[in-house]
Amino acid sequence: MLLCEGILGAVELTPDDFIRKWKNVELNERAASQSHFIDLCRMLEEPAPTDVDPKGEWYAFERGATKTTGGEGWADVWKRDHFGWEYKGKRKDLKAAFAQLQQYALALENPPLLVVCDMDRFEIHTNWTNSVSIVYDFGLDDLRDANTRQKLKWAFSDPERLKPGKTRQMLTEEAAAEFAKLAQRLRDRGHAAETVAHFINRLVFCMFAEDVDLLPNKMFKRMLEHSASRPEEFKSLASDLFRAMQSGGRVGFEHVAWFNGGLFNDDTALPFDREDIALTLVAANLDWAEIDPSILGTLFERGLDPDKRSQLGAHYTDREKIMMIVDPVIVRPWLAEWEATKTKIAASIEKSHSAKSASARTKAHDQA
Repeated sequence: MLLCEGILGAVELTPDDFIRKWKNVELNERAASQSHFIDLCRMLEEPAPTDVDPKGEWYAFERGATKTTGGEGWADVWKRDHFGWEYKGKRKDLKAAFAQLQQYALALENPPLLVVCDMDRFEIHTNWTNSVSIVYDFGLDDLRDANTRQKLKWAFSDPERLKPGKTRQMLTEEAAAEFAKLAQRLRDRGHAAETVAHFINRLVFCMFAEDVDLLPNKMFKRMLEHSASRPEEFKSLASDLFRAMQSGGRVGFEHVAWFNGGLFNDDTALPFDREDIALTLVAANLDWAEIDPSILGTLFERGLDPDKRSQLGAHYTDREKIMMIVDPVIVRPWLAEWEATKTKIAASIEKSHSAKSASARTKAHDQA
């Protein structure tokens, strides 16, 4: 501990020094990333990976990881139970960097924080299971602020301080409450319960689809915002969208993919008034990428039976309860099979390394 403190004290870097240096650096990601991270550690008075873990067992640069989509990759920095960290060159796409880091997350033991950085900008994405993800984003100049530096330091030393307060279940129940009001208003106007339930699920699916970019450019939310001042146009606009989703097509100048499965088997839409649209906009402003998809079954069931309108959470099965079944029945057997397979792969790779002929090496490598 004393040795570590002595080292850190000897190489202290002030926020102004760090900002001034890295504003002027134009090196690419490969040339600059480790130097940038070490300087960041010095500024925050945190040890760098090689200061405390020379073997790279729990804190390392260039941590190898298997992508969820297949193939191998490298996380630029990894600290067990803290973060996975991905660098990009200056002014590069941090959204793409985050998508890449998400592919590594399982292989990195699912760290609570996923951090992306281009040397000028930082994004800390929270990654706790069953918790709404939030993003802390800031630039170089923001590091002069002590509160911003504290958030960054927590990523290194106390990630729990960055954990969001709202769970996925809370957000899901919040969304269900808004749609319960909307469904009741539609039923009160004489629409059949089954028609209301089917229509509500279409709306919910559109919100999921646009928040994971399956519907382009927040198309559904923009439709609602347009209809807020022209509610008489809502029904025809929604029908146009559903028709495009039924088989694939265009709405205005934007292409809409084909959504199969029968939810959009026709273009039926119900008319909305201003208050209906306002309620739907409240729901649309939630982050549907963080809402549990099981809400679809919950809302459909409650839409069919108006007597259940007061039972907000009675039939909602949260993620943790679902995983009590899914984990032992599906996840653990697959993980056990994967561990056995990895052992076979490792044996084949070892065999390829020790093979005396090129053909034997190739055969063992292909088998791996």
